[in-house]
Amino acid sequence: MDEHHGWSASGDDAVQQRASVAYCLVTSGEAGIDGLDPEQAGPVRKEEQRAACAAVGVSEPEFLGFPDGVLEYGLPLRKAIAAVIRRHRPEVVITGNFRDTFGPGALNMADHIVTGQATLDAARDAGNRWVFRDLLGQGLEPWNGVRLVAASGSPQATHAVDIGHYFDAGVESLRAHRAYLEAFGDNAPDPEEMLEGFARMAGAQLGVKLAISFEVYPLRFL
Repeated sequence: MDEHHGWSASGDDAVQQRASVAYCLVTSGEAGIDGLDPEQAGPVRKEEQRAACAAVGVSEPEFLGFPDGVLEYGLPLRKAIAAVIRRHRPEVVITGNFRDTFGPGALNMADHIVTGQATLDAARDAGNRWVFRDLLGQGLEPWNGVRLVAASGSPQATHAVDIGHYFDAGVESLRAHRAYLEAFGDNAPDPEEMLEGFARMAGAQLGVKLAISFEVYPLRFL
């Protein structure tokens, strides 16, 4: 999951296994660079996101165009995400942590919380014919095939995946957000160092060197 608050059908390991992967970004990240007006930052960040997707073998991402930094939970957001899920028909939906924190003293962002909550609800909405009925008129039939929603980085993670073979690609994907990282100036994090720190913590719990953790919400119980 990147800085633009989106979801993907899977991750880099799925690409390697020839699974179909789709990225959807709720915003364009236009409010994410203090020294750059949103009208300029949006196109820059979209191009960097495309480069980030290419680094892990994912084709053109979708941008829903909701306003960055001021997302509101509600029916318009749920409907837009449900439409994407019906269109791509994934088995697994991945979003970011939508708990209030990432752990003690590490507050989450409002946009992250809203996006994760809306994504979980939209995954269920996508399978209900009588929710957002106008989507049927757009040729988007209900999709009940989502097996689970997984939220990465949750302080209540229940699962983890070994990412040792795919870590370098993940680092290159983050490095593609060049303008965003440069905006931090002297405080800019080193992508490899930052990601390795998170991955080592998750890996220690799984018993491997590097891993990513998820809180998993099953949507099918049979």
